[in-house]
Amino acid sequence: MSALLPGFVPWPDELATRYHELGLWEGRTLFETVADTAVRTPRAIAVVHAGVRVDYASLVEQSERLAAGLFDLGLRALDRVVVQLPNGLDFVRAYLALCRIGAIPVMALRAHRHAEVEHFIRASGAVAYLIADVVARFDYRPMALEMQGRFPALRHVIVAGEPAAGQVALASLLEDRRDARPRDIPRPDPSNVATMLLSGGTTSMSKLIPRTHDDYALNARLCAAAAGFDARTVLMALLPLGHNYNLASPGMLGAFRAGGTLVIADGTDSEHVFGLVARERVTVMAAVVPLISNWLQADVAQRHDVSSLRVVQNGGARLAPELRVRLRDAFGCTPQEIYGTAEGLINMTRLDDPDEVLLHSSGRPVSELDEIRVVGDDDRELADGEAGELVTRGPYTIRGYYDAPARNAEAFMPGGWYRMGDVVRKRGRVVYAEGRRKDLINRGGEKINCDEVESLVYKHPAVKVVALVPMPDPVFGEKACACVVLQPGASLDLPTLVAFLREQRIASFKLPERLEVLEDFPLSPVGKILKRRLREIVEERMAASARASG
Repeated sequence: MSALLPGFVPWPDELATRYHELGLWEGRTLFETVADTAVRTPRAIAVVHAGVRVDYASLVEQSERLAAGLFDLGLRALDRVVVQLPNGLDFVRAYLALCRIGAIPVMALRAHRHAEVEHFIRASGAVAYLIADVVARFDYRPMALEMQGRFPALRHVIVAGEPAAGQVALASLLEDRRDARPRDIPRPDPSNVATMLLSGGTTSMSKLIPRTHDDYALNARLCAAAAGFDARTVLMALLPLGHNYNLASPGMLGAFRAGGTLVIADGTDSEHVFGLVARERVTVMAAVVPLISNWLQADVAQRHDVSSLRVVQNGGARLAPELRVRLRDAFGCTPQEIYGTAEGLINMTRLDDPDEVLLHSSGRPVSELDEIRVVGDDDRELADGEAGELVTRGPYTIRGYYDAPARNAEAFMPGGWYRMGDVVRKRGRVVYAEGRRKDLINRGGEKINCDEVESLVYKHPAVKVVALVPMPDPVFGEKACACVVLQPGASLDLPTLVAFLREQRIASFKLPERLEVLEDFPLSPVGKILKRRLREIVEERMAASARASG
């Protein structure tokens, strides 16, 4: 066993031994789990993108050649590499090649810019930066040159496309390299860090989440099993593959583990997406609330052949029960809720769950060894059915952020329990997420759960998407503002919405006291509604109204 990455917080030795003995940790690297599939089914199609089809044997061979090129360049095990590539074959091969070496990809997203990238390089101690040349009219190469000027340790910039002066073309590293065969690369230690994911970063710059080969392979395997993945699975990737949801929950690595096919879409345009569904006979789609809402309103199921679809997964934010029902009716498929965190714990509804669980819950943990508790403000465990913060620990939930002792003291309870930051209720092992712990509106001491009110607003026929956010109030501190995107041709005013909600018999203090109608919502790179930006928009409009009336 090699020395662990400095700054990584490992599991206690007795737990690590237990997880190995139980077969949860298999002692295989992430690259080896894909190579194992290639041995079993070498000619099965692994990836489809932009008309190119790559079988497992070819994917592994190409990734090994790229690993040899990167090794020749000087990359070694535990070197950190910031990876900022769009979805595509280059991403898949580069990720597997880094895993083959044991270098650690730090998973930046395409939309990140100078401030975020600088933070990732500094926080990780990266020695290389892997980028595309130009995506959506943004040229990443000048930004990379600027980063090299700031960080002398950033030795290499590798470009998928045309490199600038001093940068290396990714394609050149894929050339046949007879003098540096993959077998000459030392095998990485599966117990060491394999990938660094990004925390949500809602209040500050993202923290780095170190995932080992052992724990992340387990993450993908368990999620794939809960999703019913097998060799017949055809998974469509719409959202960034660098995000935990699409990478391993179950995502790309889950599909590869099962021997299925990954179909990569170029964007989220409905015509493109559902054209691919029909052509490639996609069986599973991993989506988010805004996409699902758009599909239901666009009648895509009536205009495209969706008969192959078996499951539409939802992650990132809770899908309202009303939308789950409509999704099942419109597509003839099973809606599957995936609720969890890049730090570890994943809960999933199962495809054979009764409707009460399938349509209303956030699922249950994917491992029997996932420990979950709901605690109150005093950190004492609450009884089933009581709302509180979800805390967890288990065989694939980290024991600490990378090189961040002060933040770890805040994020983890004694005994290694990770604070999810979410308000939930649980019944046995089934979790019912009610939103972020901080996603509550405090109206003069009365707490309004945004998720609860949003679920009711979704029932109004004029509403396409809704987000409830706090707005400042001099008397109550905060009041609720409903931000909505309406159905095409629909209209809605505040009195009508309030009357509709009164019919749902909710407490009066929960009723929205302002309505903002928007053309669309600001979204994160992975499709989450940016509530912080929505609050800013509401405050800007309130200030403009005050100036106009003053």
